[in-house]
Amino acid sequence: MKLSKAQYDEIAQFLGHVQPTRQSLRKLKERFPSQSQSTLLSIFSQEYQKQIKRTHAKHHTAEAIETYYQSCIKYINKSTKTSWYLSGVMKNAAAPVLLELANEVDFAPSLMARIVLERFLQEQEGTIPSKTLINSMLRDPSQIPDGVLANQVYQCTVNDCCYGPLVDCIKHAIGHEHEVLLREMLLEKNLSFLAEEQLRAKGYDKTPDFILEVPVAVEGHIIHWIESKASFGDECSHQAYLHDQFWSYWNRFGPGLVIYWYGFIEELDCHRERGILLKDCFPTDIVTLRHSMAQH
Repeated sequence: MKLSKAQYDEIAQFLGHVQPTRQSLRKLKERFPSQSQSTLLSIFSQEYQKQIKRTHAKHHTAEAIETYYQSCIKYINKSTKTSWYLSGVMKNAAAPVLLELANEVDFAPSLMARIVLERFLQEQEGTIPSKTLINSMLRDPSQIPDGVLANQVYQCTVNDCCYGPLVDCIKHAIGHEHEVLLREMLLEKNLSFLAEEQLRAKGYDKTPDFILEVPVAVEGHIIHWIESKASFGDECSHQAYLHDQFWSYWNRFGPGLVIYWYGFIEELDCHRERGILLKDCFPTDIVTLRHSMAQH
């Protein structure tokens, strides 16, 4: 689904005035009923991540980290009930203290859990814990030596719409699903191709998902490669992809096609003449060399 820049800005502006919760996602669908659910969900996630990046630094100052940690430790030790979100905590051993703290300061729950967990382990072990250990405990909180903190971390990860191991797993699965879908469509069209894993085996480092062994034409443009993106193409993500991936593919393999399965801002499709074509679905008007020869 392609959106004009004006349509996209209207959605982004709406998201700027709501909390990043599942309830807000429902409001978003009600406000923009003509847009597909998957497109709105992708934009919702991207806009929230931009907001988190803008405020990331203030949540990682030494003072902020210590404040968050002490708030959680007070609950774990059950020694004081000074904060408002701890007032009823003794009645409910599973009160989502850390999750509510994250919501209170407008920070991603999974990232809040990471901060507090890292600070907790640092105090326990006397050294800064490795990222590998932190990631492992976030994926499986039962590894955390304190059961109360483990429960707090678990509540944060399962209630985070846009960050954390659960979301990462879902995104990876969706990305893989669309790559499989694209592969099946290429096979259905009898197009010969090399997949990313085959190219890496040949020693290529940066590769698109598929390179066509025989180029095709789409809407009058020659295509040598196809990249699958299971997301919405907004200006921020597209510019990053151009810089980090697409122009590298173009330099090495020639012109290509990017499929943003959840749509993109139509004004971004401005590099066709230079050799990068954007689509929001698999093209239906592919012209192969065989078809071209048959016409002549």
